[in-house]
Amino acid sequence: MTKEVLVAIKGLQFDAAQEETNIETVSVAQYYEKNNSHYIIYDEIDEDSEENTKNIIKFKEDKMELTKKGLVNVHMIFEKDKKNLTNYATPFGNILIGIDAQKITMDKQEEHIKVNVDYALEVNYEHLADCKITMEIMPKGQANGLFN
Repeated sequence: MTKEVLVAIKGLQFDAAQEETNIETVSVAQYYEKNNSHYIIYDEIDEDSEENTKNIIKFKEDKMELTKKGLVNVHMIFEKDKKNLTNYATPFGNILIGIDAQKITMDKQEEHIKVNVDYALEVNYEHLADCKITMEIMPKGQANGLFN
């Protein structure tokens, strides 16, 4: 896989009333592999404040980590059948979140990687939503194959 890639992230969230919220983003990112772990590094700019947040995603077969530094700061760990707690620091204060991943899958092809994560999200020890993340990574010139 090339170093310059597109990363497409689709998030799906079901709240207690089973109402669905979808979020989709596509970003240009840097990709590399080291010690059997894959790394995606990209910046996102907040639409309102225009502040930059650096995102680092590290993943392998059964674990994914997301680190954000900037407008918001957090280190989220997704591990199958394990609940992880972390502080989500926002401009409005800190939020304690819990991540309880039920499923993590990775399909790695030569020019395409797809990661799926199903998890329960807690805020201040209370269940907020059941969530799904689909992340696809491919060389920058192959964007027409995203989310097929």
